[in-house]
Amino acid sequence: MESSPGAADAPHELQFIDTMIAHHHGAVDMALLVNTRSQRDEMKKLAQGILQEQRREIAQMQQWRETWFAGAKPAVNMDFPGMRTGMSGMDMGRLNSLKANEFDIEFVRQMIPHHEGAVEMAKALKAGNAYAELQQLADSIIGSQTAEVAQMNEWLSVWSSSAK
Repeated sequence: MESSPGAADAPHELQFIDTMIAHHHGAVDMALLVNTRSQRDEMKKLAQGILQEQRREIAQMQQWRETWFAGAKPAVNMDFPGMRTGMSGMDMGRLNSLKANEFDIEFVRQMIPHHEGAVEMAKALKAGNAYAELQQLADSIIGSQTAEVAQMNEWLSVWSSSAK
């Protein structure tokens, strides 16, 4: 994925919206694999939550984009703080090649930095002067994805040791 031409010159809020939408699509793509690749109910529950929450957030951001930035050029900025962190570890080909415990371990290994990138992006937005609605979304992303990272780190520890 590359930055949109001129993205860095777009308003900070627009960069966040377009970049976070692209970032969320990555998580959705990963989560869609869980039902056919994992045998763990807790993984399926996590994936379902990711799908519901991030699809809802994408729809909300698309609506805000249309309201606040109608007609603006795309502003996906790969240099937005957290974006490269969140996207660099994604390897859909590897995930597609695995099942069961191997898939679960690889999924959380990829999703942890992906979520950490989203948290970094949300914190970067909050450091600026953004719309109140975006500030609330950033707070929600920070809270939910930090909790999911903690849960996935616990699982990774347990599942990795049981795979040995």
